[in-house]
Amino acid sequence: MSAGALLATKAQASRIPAKPDPKNSRAVCEAIELAVAEAMTGAAAAVVTGPINKAVLAASEFRFSGHTDFLAHLTGARLPVMMVSGAGLRVVPLTIHMALAAVPHAITEELIVETGRIVLSALSQDFSIAKPRLAVSGLNPHAGEAGVLGSEEKSIIAPAVETLRSTGATVIGPLPADTMFHPEARATYDAAICMYHDQALIPLKALAFWSGVNITLGLPIVRTSPDHGTAFDIAGRGLADPRSMIAAIELAAKIADARGR
Repeated sequence: MSAGALLATKAQASRIPAKPDPKNSRAVCEAIELAVAEAMTGAAAAVVTGPINKAVLAASEFRFSGHTDFLAHLTGARLPVMMVSGAGLRVVPLTIHMALAAVPHAITEELIVETGRIVLSALSQDFSIAKPRLAVSGLNPHAGEAGVLGSEEKSIIAPAVETLRSTGATVIGPLPADTMFHPEARATYDAAICMYHDQALIPLKALAFWSGVNITLGLPIVRTSPDHGTAFDIAGRGLADPRSMIAAIELAAKIADARGR
């Protein structure tokens, strides 16, 4: 994109701080569509999105669970992977925006393996890690306690880890989620795949709430965003902290450079 170029949506938005309006959904979606189109043609090196309000979009005709699914739809990606990075930690929730009760049914060996391959590739390509190390959490407390507290570790997660290892990759797991995020544990891997949203995001946001970055892997474009939501409670009051957005822009530029964009 040439310096100073400005794209504008055809749909109009009221832009009243702290007053979400479903009537603005079309403008929000169109803004994302325009940015993605620019990146797909190479006119832009990367896309950095701001947070969107899923409830407002859901009240209109938006049929996606969030940015990640929408971006996959726009780019034709088969499996978008959400990674959140900050404070030297990178986490990947295997399942993202779904009810906790649905998680065990959504976890499959194939999903873990394919997600693991995408993450390992990104660690090498986007983060310049020559020999990436991947950790995989269990689903149940104590990673199932040898089957006493759940069978998913034995029947699904461990076989997936072995499949990834068979390619020569360094992969450990399934690990108890409550013991894999202290400093000594974090030093043993470059990214962690967790089985559900909060299992991954709670430790990341505890360590890097103001500087975390959401990266969508598995897309043909570079995309990052802040790791926080819309914060309507402080909109228009001059209280918003820009650090996560700044980090998202900086990381997008770094990844774009690594990919030669």
